[in-house]
Amino acid sequence: MRKHPVVTVLPSTWRFDAPESVPLLSAARAAGIALPASCRNGTCRACMCRMTSGKVRYGIEWPGLSAEEKRDGWILPCVAHAESDVVIEVPRATALKLA
Repeated sequence: MRKHPVVTVLPSTWRFDAPESVPLLSAARAAGIALPASCRNGTCRACMCRMTSGKVRYGIEWPGLSAEEKRDGWILPCVAHAESDVVIEVPRATALKLA
């Protein structure tokens, strides 16, 4: 039995564990994956990406997304927490060089 939801990043197919208490952006970084980001508080939208499957909840009351964007699958990984396995499209994701 798995302990945490798993996030798959497309098109790379990289995968990482995403504890429900940790935003996706932080979980990705801990796994050596850099997602685009700037403010890390849900306002700048630099990290905005499309979720093609799964379910997230937000660590803030109103993330910087419109109702239409949410409906169309857009999420903000800096403040989104996985509640299930998630697949996100992030063409600009890069591998971090960990020492």
